[in-house]
Amino acid sequence: MGLLYEKEPYEIRGACFKIWDVFGNSYKESIVDKALSVELRGRGLDVDEQKRINIYYNGQKVGTYVPDKVVNGKIIVELKSKPFLTDGDVKQFWRYLKGSDFKLGFLVNFGTKLEIKRVVYDTARSA
Repeated sequence: MGLLYEKEPYEIRGACFKIWDVFGNSYKESIVDKALSVELRGRGLDVDEQKRINIYYNGQKVGTYVPDKVVNGKIIVELKSKPFLTDGDVKQFWRYLKGSDFKLGFLVNFGTKLEIKRVVYDTARSA
């Protein structure tokens, strides 16, 4: 069985490392966010910023989630700029992924060190 998506995760990770090499943890999240969009687009990826995503419970829409980015219409990217990611950050991101129609997301922290969490929710969803 192959990877969920092949090209996009490679490019997303590469773009994050490039921004980290240039900025480190010297800038606030909004600056890193804009720089990452520039880098992702420069790599040929389509980037939607602050796209509203429906969240479902038992097949019914119960709210919306607004991630930092949606790449190529299929991968969520959420950015943080804090000393480190907590288990709560990862669990919350996983729940947003689970409640949406998306299967893959990246939780990226430009903190004390660069943290990139690849989060997959590929469990069969109810029809």
